[in-house]
Amino acid sequence: MEAGAGGSRALPAGDARPRGHLAALVLARGGSKGIPLKNIKLLAGVPLIGWVLRAALDAGVFHSVWVSTDHDEIEKVAKQFGAQVHRRSPEVSQDSSTSLETIREFLNHHQEVDIVGNIQATSPCLHPSDLIKVADLIQKEGFDSVFSVVRRHQFRWSEVKKGENKMTEPQNLNPAKRYRRQDWPGELYENGSFYFAKRHLIEKGYLQGGKMAYYEMRAEHSVDIDIDIDWPIAEQRVLRFPWPASCLMMDVTKRVVHVEDLSFGYFGKEPLKEVKLLVSSIDGCLTNGRIYVTEDQKEMISYDYRDIVGIDLLKKRGIQVRLISERACSKTLSAMQLGCVAKVNATNKLQVLEDWRKDIGLSWKEVAYLGNEESDVECLKNAGMSGVPADACAVAQKAAGYICKSNGGCGAIREFAEHIFLLLEKVNSARKQMGEVSSVEEETGGSENSRIGNKELMKKK
Repeated sequence: MEAGAGGSRALPAGDARPRGHLAALVLARGGSKGIPLKNIKLLAGVPLIGWVLRAALDAGVFHSVWVSTDHDEIEKVAKQFGAQVHRRSPEVSQDSSTSLETIREFLNHHQEVDIVGNIQATSPCLHPSDLIKVADLIQKEGFDSVFSVVRRHQFRWSEVKKGENKMTEPQNLNPAKRYRRQDWPGELYENGSFYFAKRHLIEKGYLQGGKMAYYEMRAEHSVDIDIDIDWPIAEQRVLRFPWPASCLMMDVTKRVVHVEDLSFGYFGKEPLKEVKLLVSSIDGCLTNGRIYVTEDQKEMISYDYRDIVGIDLLKKRGIQVRLISERACSKTLSAMQLGCVAKVNATNKLQVLEDWRKDIGLSWKEVAYLGNEESDVECLKNAGMSGVPADACAVAQKAAGYICKSNGGCGAIREFAEHIFLLLEKVNSARKQMGEVSSVEEETGGSENSRIGNKELMKKK
């Protein structure tokens, strides 16, 4: 989870875009009927709304990033990610309220805004690169409105309602000469990921109008969550599936393929690296934080066998596991027989982590950290991969990149280990596909024309 001060990030130095104030606006009402509070439900360890906020902030094209909501918990999460919050009125928070009504209310309260980029909270596979290109259409090429579409290869037939005495008719095909998929360009459909429009258009009651353009998104990025069945599909999209080699774009001058270009979900600006070390807090992560004291003043704790399995799996994958605690619990650790290096009585966890990192010879990007308290915050911020149990304190959750579904002492380490393994699959796949692209480059002599999948994504009307 990334947080930024003030809800906006400065445009890059020397940016030539007109100075009209471009605001990203995510509508996130608390009264979702399909999935209660779905906007902040965890998707792959990140609140759903966090995926699009991270993309909007990292795009660097918005003068401000806002969330319009009527719910305290949604406001809290939005601010954790660095967005500003507009508290919408009850009048535009009803089941019957439209997006246009809510956006117009926002503009009434923010006269400085000239252009609104309305981004759908339920589109977790949105990437900053899409938003950058759309901002250029509005600010540099003078379009009044731009909206997202996706290409579908689906044959449509007319509907025949029950009781009607007629036959269905083909709408976009000749049944006697059906296209093969590869011979048919398909059709464009709105996917609802975003609608950009200038103020004067919105004030007239339109999100689409004036000089219009559509922006074609990749089908893999076009994911919308509306019902529970969509949730596991979306999690698979953002975590598991890398781009096939045929979809790669390789910079032949820099010989670089960015890992974020190989995945459906956007995980931030920094490239992923292979984790070599996991450090976990003992109290509240390996254990549930409870300490039982016997009559003879001996301490007892409990732990979950799933976490022991998780530690063993990490070790088998060549990842060192070390433990840390602020308490004097060496005897307890010895009794658990985990076979892990541990530091107890740690008054400065960050310093311990720094010493371990240097001793092993790792960069911060190769370190993962699981913590749950204020004393873990700096470690969470510095580690390349960070996580917290579901019951971690608020400041720890704010600093973490992954929030487990499991509580501390109840399988959180095992769950975080699985998350590490999934992201490592992305890294390994990226390396493999970079090798494939390099081979193609060598075969073609490194020509600029040897780029793979150099497909124009933007289509204009």
